[in-house]
Amino acid sequence: MTARMDRRFADLAAEGRPALVTYFMGGDPDYASSLAIMKALPKAGSDVIELGMPFSDPMADGPAIQLAGQRALRAGQTLAKTLQMARDFRLEDADTPIVLMGYYNPIYIYGVERFLNDALEAGIDGLIVVDLPPEMDDELCVPAVARGINFIRLATPTTDAKRLPRVLENTSGFVYYVSMNGITGSALPDPSLIGAAVLRIKEHTTLPVCVGFGVKTAEHARAIGASADGVVVGSAIVNQIASSLTANGTVTEATVAGVEALVRSLASGVRSAKLAAAE
Repeated sequence: MTARMDRRFADLAAEGRPALVTYFMGGDPDYASSLAIMKALPKAGSDVIELGMPFSDPMADGPAIQLAGQRALRAGQTLAKTLQMARDFRLEDADTPIVLMGYYNPIYIYGVERFLNDALEAGIDGLIVVDLPPEMDDELCVPAVARGINFIRLATPTTDAKRLPRVLENTSGFVYYVSMNGITGSALPDPSLIGAAVLRIKEHTTLPVCVGFGVKTAEHARAIGASADGVVVGSAIVNQIASSLTANGTVTEATVAGVEALVRSLASGVRSAKLAAAE
């Protein structure tokens, strides 16, 4: 599994452009529509998929992703169904890396050993578990890495030079730089500050550094991608899904098509980022 992630970033580096990393909530607004969205992402230009695991108490998520999780849970989404979604996706796509993103509680309840075995079998390449700090690596990180599943850590503007090496110690796949403090869906940070932050992280690791929070348009993606190895987009996609639904939450023809159009636009911005970097 690790090889798939490494291969994707190596291929993108050879192209001279950053990755587009796209997040959506598994099961939002329902299983079938969510799977259709997942299948559409690579076709629209997504290079890495972050598949959200819905949780009832998402402490670090903004309103958009909280509501997406609530819609998914109401529709009956579970961790087992999220893993099944990855399996169904893998029937048609063996190349796009999949990262499960969420919180530790559902994994703990599912059972760590069972979860890791099932995740590996489902074709999962990495995990982002936002409420497990490095001090708890033995809980999930170390067993995951031993099975060949990347454990991707978050770095923030407050991760100082003393803390950063500890954060990066067991990190693999890529580093997710949360470019500003606060909850998901915040405003776009200053691109000039991001370049300096990426360079600071790269003093401690050879891993790709992907930057997220606040990216909503192709122009945003181009600006962030000029100094990062990847651009992460989540809330914009989740908001696009929400805006396509009827007043009572019913899926419309625009649900999948709208996400596909948005991601295609974001991908165009990412693909022009190497030009921005050279200007």
